[in-house]
Amino acid sequence: MGQKLKTVGLLAAGALAGALATMSVQTMARGALAPLPLEELRQLSSVFGLIKSDYVEPVDERKLISDAISGMVSSLDPHSQYFDKKSYKEFREGTSGKFVGVGIEISFEDGLVKVVSPIEGSPAYRAGLKPNDFITKIDTTAVRGLTLNEAVKRMRGEPNTKVILTVFRKDENRSFPVTIIREEIKTQSVKGKVIEPGYAWVRLTQFQDRTVEDFVKKIEEVYKADPNLKGLVLDLRNDPGGLLNAAVAISAAFLPENVEVVSTNGQLAESKFSYKASPEFYAGRMGGDPLKRLPAALKKVPLVVLVNEGSASASEIVAGALQDHKRALILGSQSFGKGSVQTVRSLGPDTGIKITTARYYTPSGKSIQAKGIIPDVMLDDTAEGSPFAALRTREADLEKHLLSGQDGKDADPAKKAALEKERELALKKLEEENKKPPAERKLPEYGSDKDFQLRQALNQLKGLPVLVSKTQEVRKEEKKE
Repeated sequence: MGQKLKTVGLLAAGALAGALATMSVQTMARGALAPLPLEELRQLSSVFGLIKSDYVEPVDERKLISDAISGMVSSLDPHSQYFDKKSYKEFREGTSGKFVGVGIEISFEDGLVKVVSPIEGSPAYRAGLKPNDFITKIDTTAVRGLTLNEAVKRMRGEPNTKVILTVFRKDENRSFPVTIIREEIKTQSVKGKVIEPGYAWVRLTQFQDRTVEDFVKKIEEVYKADPNLKGLVLDLRNDPGGLLNAAVAISAAFLPENVEVVSTNGQLAESKFSYKASPEFYAGRMGGDPLKRLPAALKKVPLVVLVNEGSASASEIVAGALQDHKRALILGSQSFGKGSVQTVRSLGPDTGIKITTARYYTPSGKSIQAKGIIPDVMLDDTAEGSPFAALRTREADLEKHLLSGQDGKDADPAKKAALEKERELALKKLEEENKKPPAERKLPEYGSDKDFQLRQALNQLKGLPVLVSKTQEVRKEEKKE
């Protein structure tokens, strides 16, 4: 019996070796690399065979191979990732700006899902859900105890399927069920309005397929409402990034034609590239150049860009390009520092890998990676300071993060310990803050009349005094230990 198990294991190992040999040929063909090391391949095959033959219970060999690929890719850096069938579908939905669900923007409060806003025209909007409604149950599952992501997954599903949400409406002091039929939702990644005569605010929450078109529409709306704008605030706070071509297009909306927006550099020849403010670098997926519809005044309107630790990747490309070309003044706090390019390679019809292939450089040649964009004017979150800044994570805080490839300094253990202590204190403050009524909390909604940083941005545009941060320091890149 033992010999039979061993034979099965070796046969399985042989199959894996064959698959890896094929992969080796493909790798060499693509990048003209040296063959994979045979001794390490034999070890991998042996481990695979031992698990198949000796593990306490049968293991799905497809899952073993999938997990091996996942481990290999994820060990590189925080942004390289293997996509199985499910995660590949979710990734494509995330960049398209489309998903199947009920159509609400949500937050988490007191362990429940809170409706921030129903998306106009969505099933939730038509069903009468309102801002500040609380969702206490999704079908028969209580929301309390779920994470926000788990709640989102339960509300999403296949088109034309039913989900029953139990809603608590605080101002009416009642709970009631709402039956909603899921459908494809198109998310809005652009918000904006005229804040006061002569001054407008436009916020990008992500860079998706639809972002450029939505941005153009919003700018048209703003100029229709006030054709004589004296200043514009482009809000990129907490924008995690997204599609490169969308970032190039948004930059091009403000910059002179054909100037450099961003460059990339990596091992592959195709990774050494310069992207310019010209339709050929962004309009390929858009079916023409949507920027043609923008008012000419947008090229010269005084511009302030707001960034913070949550502004990453595509957001940093836009901020870096506008800063280097002296087209805008950057206000806020040092951005996240995700200056690496990920390329998605298909491994089949429904699996793939996202792998880091290059670093981003601003037009002046500065690497964004693990450094981010340093604002021209540092701002705190509130007039009293930034009480929760220590809780925010940047690229340089992530394990296995890629270095900038430029200068860097050794990590200081004393600074790390002090930062950890700051985080503990900030977490206690945040817990206390969350117990207060929303109107009394220190961090108001972006774009509201209580948005401190937006008020400072408007002061900057008007030439009025700005309350500059007295506590923020530029965080330098640290080498891995």
